[in-house]
Amino acid sequence: MVAPQFHHLAGRVWQYPGDPDPEAVQAGVAVVADERGSVMIDAGQSPAHAREIQAALAAAGLPEPRWLVYTHHHWDHVWGACAWPGVEIVGHETAVALLRAEAARPWSHPYLQEQIRADARLRPSFSARARAMASWEDFAILPPTRTFADLDELPVGVELRHVGGGSR
Repeated sequence: MVAPQFHHLAGRVWQYPGDPDPEAVQAGVAVVADERGSVMIDAGQSPAHAREIQAALAAAGLPEPRWLVYTHHHWDHVWGACAWPGVEIVGHETAVALLRAEAARPWSHPYLQEQIRADARLRPSFSARARAMASWEDFAILPPTRTFADLDELPVGVELRHVGGGSR
């Protein structure tokens, strides 16, 4: 199998595809890159996924990100953040409390199985999380360190805008 790679969309924007298998729950990510630095849009669904993205970033000759922007707080968009050292994590202000609550959970394969047994509705998401995580060593859920309510602009001219959505 050929490893995914970044594809140039337009201007400074590049896209790394997600897994087309819906059971993988692996969203794509994007990067906005120029000589001032890169902005990574979403972190990947696990540290291993983030490392695949990093390898593809290097193979494409794109600069390492200085900022990591969460589009939202769902696990498949943020669980890879702990594999992006040295970046400033940016997200909507509502993500902070939600991700701190998620970080307090005792994530592990036994915990995931216990939660599935307690509530079968969790099976699709929690099974995908178990498949994504070969190891829990050095894993951490990281809330944004820079937040915004409606609008923010990063020093590289990338404008962030909250377009709605609930807190779930």
